[in-house]
Amino acid sequence: MQLAEFAAGIIHRFLYPPNIPVLLARGTSPGPTLLVTAGVHGDEYEGMRAIYDWFASLDPTQLSGNIIAIPVLHVAAFHAGARLSPLDGANLARVFPGNPDGSPTEVLAWHFEREILPLADAYIDLHSAGTSFVMPQLAGYDASDPASFALADAFGASVLWGHPVIAPGRTVSAAKSRRIPWIYTEMRGAGRVHPDDLAFLLRGLRNALRYLNILPGELERVPVEHHLFGDGNVDASITTTNRGFLVTDLAPLQEVRQGQLLGALTDLTGNLIESFHAPVSGVIALIHARPLVDSGEPLFLITQRKS
Repeated sequence: MQLAEFAAGIIHRFLYPPNIPVLLARGTSPGPTLLVTAGVHGDEYEGMRAIYDWFASLDPTQLSGNIIAIPVLHVAAFHAGARLSPLDGANLARVFPGNPDGSPTEVLAWHFEREILPLADAYIDLHSAGTSFVMPQLAGYDASDPASFALADAFGASVLWGHPVIAPGRTVSAAKSRRIPWIYTEMRGAGRVHPDDLAFLLRGLRNALRYLNILPGELERVPVEHHLFGDGNVDASITTTNRGFLVTDLAPLQEVRQGQLLGALTDLTGNLIESFHAPVSGVIALIHARPLVDSGEPLFLITQRKS
């Protein structure tokens, strides 16, 4: 499907099967197409708000190219206020390229991967730590793709995270399979939109348009203070098979050494259930910020610095 066909009948916003809200801006001059998504997980609100504010500020007469933005990709998860789908318990960021005859989440992934993603010349997926975790404000990229790094560098983040391995099932792994340069973002989370996160995303999206020559102007450069490197697979985090109250004093980007105590799980009378120690030295990239922990949930993710 070509963009002209996709845009037929679109004025500003419409519900594209299966009920995905899509925003489209077409410039008065030809140029590349930037695709931006948020709401892959239903409890990650910063990217959603950023897309709404970003689109409200756009002037199509200044654009040379096209912008496709999806503020809430997983609508069912959004209405449930949850990371996972309430329909099938699936994680949309683990089921790509999807299945037209599969579960509701797999069908959603299939539609997006085949009918929207191919329209993009570059792709940005806006994530955050959601309601259960805390992460540093960052831009992540494919360490094997110079175009991905260049887009991340232009976005303007003080924390970059290069991934040498891209696990399957992600929106970005689907983009990689189609050779579409991509980046993603993370925000601090906690189930609200912090003004600093919103400002970071709006600046970054403007920078991306300028880098792609969709919008004129100079990049608003930000010095890189932390350059992380590692797989970044949350599924490989330190977890527990227990349920309880998590106690930790760690902060994102804190350096830890192998064997260091990261935190402890207690019962409701304060008795120790389990202690957690760093399996390797490195940098804290994710912490389970919500004290209530269920079995199998990620607690701590450690990565490395780029050498």
